[in-house]
Amino acid sequence: MTRVTSQRLATLLGAWAGPGPAYSELAERLRLLALDGRLPEGTRLPAERNLAAGLGLSRTTIAAAYARLRELGCLDSVRGSGSYIVIPAPPAVPAPDAGGILDLTKAAMPAASLVAECVGRAVDALGPELGRSGYELVGLPGLRVAVAEHFARRGLPTDPDQIMITNGVQHAIALLARTLVAPGDRVAVEQPTYPHAMDTLLAARARLVPLPVDPSGWDLDAAAAALRASSPVLAYVMPDFQNPTGASLSVAGREALARSAARHGTLLVADETTALLDIARGPLPPLAAIAPSAVTLGGPSKLAWGGLRIGWIRAPRTLVARLAQARTGLDLGTPVLEQLVVAELLAQEDALVAERSARLREGLHALTSALAEHFPRWRVPAPDGGMAVWADCSPLSSSRLVTAVRSHGVALTAGPRFGIDGAFEHRLRLPFTASPDELRTAVRALREAAEDSPVGPVEAPLVAV
Repeated sequence: MTRVTSQRLATLLGAWAGPGPAYSELAERLRLLALDGRLPEGTRLPAERNLAAGLGLSRTTIAAAYARLRELGCLDSVRGSGSYIVIPAPPAVPAPDAGGILDLTKAAMPAASLVAECVGRAVDALGPELGRSGYELVGLPGLRVAVAEHFARRGLPTDPDQIMITNGVQHAIALLARTLVAPGDRVAVEQPTYPHAMDTLLAARARLVPLPVDPSGWDLDAAAAALRASSPVLAYVMPDFQNPTGASLSVAGREALARSAARHGTLLVADETTALLDIARGPLPPLAAIAPSAVTLGGPSKLAWGGLRIGWIRAPRTLVARLAQARTGLDLGTPVLEQLVVAELLAQEDALVAERSARLREGLHALTSALAEHFPRWRVPAPDGGMAVWADCSPLSSSRLVTAVRSHGVALTAGPRFGIDGAFEHRLRLPFTASPDELRTAVRALREAAEDSPVGPVEAPLVAV
């Protein structure tokens, strides 16, 4: 059972007060924290008296907020046991596809056109594997060769013995945390960053050290100072089309980060999940080509399909051996058929990249055009690749906007989900992975939500970005 203290909850809530009654505003913010994963299902909330003291409110206000959450289906209170978060079902409202909520909380596309064909080929290739045990702790030899060749094509010679196949990139992050991070260790993460990586590191009881990044790039002086001050055991970074900002770290920036990490004994862990989703940038060398000891994570979930729960770790051989030893406490290998599918897909990597780049380019144009029409004063830097824009929606609150737009049939994730301790209230991640029509409809829904709800004023004059 997870508990959240009054102090921690106050940090997560951020600036939650609004024009409505305090109990209602508090309940809405707590509901958002549940919807976007900052308060997982089953989390025990503080007792009413404790939370009232922590927030400087009356116990009556807290009791009313909890009662409102129970009405919304977000809280289950058991006499003598406490009050627990419940993730509510989405409201039954029409969406653009008439199938319910348009879910833009995930930056993900439907399967690429090549996936079905590669599944068929993998089934045909399965026969010889059926005579083996099916347990490959580090992955099928053929897929490890294919991943090594993927890196070699990008200018990073790699031996298959440097590759471990995992059950997706999230599994890879968890395995690294289990192996390398002890409770209380400092771990550097970009600020903002991929929320589930942050969750995994916090679950390992790491102390997070922020490395500032925005759509214009990394603050390398601040990063160097952070590494110098804390000497974290590892630094989790996304140097290519960073999630959520879309920024890419230049070659000079990669070199500077590598020098700082080496100087302070920090292992660089580069997540390349989005590295091939290039729209207008051109190729850059993998971070491990500049920092040979760096660990690289990757997989086909964004390039091909999220339903292929396959990832990989590229690391020095000694670390691969340690990871294999640690893995037996989690699982005993990765599904064989999916590995065969991914090996087939990697053989057609160029075609996959071309297809995805075209789709993302179209989606980015549709999204930014719609935002310029409906929210002309928002600052919306267009990234050179990746899957989302990191919009500055000032002076609106992204938390309030996300709560309001859900009743208009669109699910989004508020900016604070990507930050440490409630930062980025005026930022909103908007994926451009849906169809152009869906994206235009989603932006119209945002506009309606902003006009119909007390989320703040809607601006008029155009600001060029």
